[in-house]
Amino acid sequence: MIRVLLTDDQPLVRHGLRVLIADRPGLEVAGEAANGEEAVRLAGRLAPDVVVMDIRMPGMNGIEATRRIVAGSGTPPKVLILTTFDDDEYVYGALRAGASGFLVKDMDMDQILTAIEVVAAGDALLAPGVTRRVIAEFAARPDAVARSLGPVEGITVREREVLTLVARGLSNAEIAARLHISVATAKAHMGRLLTKLDARDRVQLVILAYEVGLVTPTTRGQGLRPG
Repeated sequence: MIRVLLTDDQPLVRHGLRVLIADRPGLEVAGEAANGEEAVRLAGRLAPDVVVMDIRMPGMNGIEATRRIVAGSGTPPKVLILTTFDDDEYVYGALRAGASGFLVKDMDMDQILTAIEVVAAGDALLAPGVTRRVIAEFAARPDAVARSLGPVEGITVREREVLTLVARGLSNAEIAARLHISVATAKAHMGRLLTKLDARDRVQLVILAYEVGLVTPTTRGQGLRPG
């Protein structure tokens, strides 16, 4: 059973998600929070698997709440950001803070429930229609692309190819087809990249690839999908 903590300052949003989750086998609502402070407190007390987090809330916003939750002791829950198209800068900050992905509030509800299941399983998920606007735009800023290739100098040529394709939005199956390798081999490369680069998930790999300049906004793909 995947336990979900809903965080949104709008009661109607929380209610709608709660009703949907109640009807979804394998999902249950562990609790609800109306702001960031409450989310941090409940995440520590209830130990949910996934926190669905709004960004714009009174008091502590979703970015700071995400940072505190992810930095918590033990095995912190995955954080899935709930946003609108106007929140691009906030979303990028939330990903940097440790979120495993983000949703758009006008997405189909079934997609939102599937996204919760995806991040609970350890994958990262970014809404494809928003990924191009968020990762590419902010990775292209001077203060974002300020790192050298240092972090990726220890990986192999093939691992660098895989990292580049991950950042362009390809799934493991698509990477395997592009590089003429098996899906199992692609997954093995992914595992080594996560270990070598001390990355939590595919989102962190995407951000790193942009930051060191392996991928630029002109070479970006159509979004980030789980393996």
